[in-house]
Amino acid sequence: MSQDPAVSNPGLYSVVFENERGRVLRYRDRPGEATTPHRHPDSVMITLSSFTRRLTSGERQVELALQTGQVRWLGAQEHAGRNIGDTDTHAIFVELKETASAERAQPTGPALGPDRP
Repeated sequence: MSQDPAVSNPGLYSVVFENERGRVLRYRDRPGEATTPHRHPDSVMITLSSFTRRLTSGERQVELALQTGQVRWLGAQEHAGRNIGDTDTHAIFVELKETASAERAQPTGPALGPDRP
């Protein structure tokens, strides 16, 4: 059994972009649909619809109600999920292929942002 959700659940996950540093997955399901157990590396999830899910990891279960437009950090994890609501799930996962190191985390040049020119 593959731990890669795009392989183990190809009807629900699809790869929309990939390179050596990351991968972007699109996830869609309907009420009542479920995934098999799979693994995600550190990721950012962006919800494109409001939905309610039950995630199961080992003996632990968590129910989540998420609204459209939420952006969440997800630490690496293994789980299975089920749509327990009455709306379709639509989300994007940006998976990181590398772990942050102190050296890479340090800026190498001037930072641009709202408080810097």
